[in-house]
Amino acid sequence: MSTEKSFAKGSAAPGPVPKDHIRLYSMRFCPFAQRTRLVLHTKGIKFETINIHLKEKPEWFFQKNPLGLVPVLETPAGEIICESSITSEYLDEAYPEKKLLPSSAYAKAQQRMMLEHFSKIIPFFYRIPSAKRNGEDVSGMEAELKEKLGKLNEELVQKKTKFFGGDSITMIDYMMWPHFERTEVYGVQNCLEHTPELKKWMGRMLEDPAVKATMFSKEAHEAFYKSFIDGKPDYDYGL
Repeated sequence: MSTEKSFAKGSAAPGPVPKDHIRLYSMRFCPFAQRTRLVLHTKGIKFETINIHLKEKPEWFFQKNPLGLVPVLETPAGEIICESSITSEYLDEAYPEKKLLPSSAYAKAQQRMMLEHFSKIIPFFYRIPSAKRNGEDVSGMEAELKEKLGKLNEELVQKKTKFFGGDSITMIDYMMWPHFERTEVYGVQNCLEHTPELKKWMGRMLEDPAVKATMFSKEAHEAFYKSFIDGKPDYDYGL
């Protein structure tokens, strides 16, 4: 019963998850849910999507995740997995074909450390445009973001690899990509001016089939973002 239209308050709860599928509770424009969708697509997992209206969440959705957040995975056995990095790692373990996490414990730890570092960058993507709208001086925040992005650039320089885990895409690339897809919408592209290797990485990511399958155009992102800022998020934009 996969559907693009979002389920809102008062909607009927979906039935059982089909036997040979996994279900993703998502929101079309959510960068965190996109992480899970990237993994589902690249691993070729059969899944159905239930999009959630995050402003008017269906009552039944809180039984899936009491916090009311996406992404959430549900298995045919009724097992529930939440949080973007956890759902992604679960899929990599549960569907071992085309592994995205490295096999060595140390290499896995390195990717998790990098993701922890990246989690400190994400707030800047939201704080900077918010401060700009309020007419605040963002030069300090932009300088800090440039420094943090510079460290990611240096990581690629030192590794001499096309992607953060080597010369092919691994889990860490998919965990970081959704926010880089939105840099124009966030208005932080100027913070990437001195990160040539990072910009090359972005170009390579755009060629990936899973990225192509999950991404939206700049225009669609901007339209949704404007509706979100205006307090009336159009979760079904373009449908």
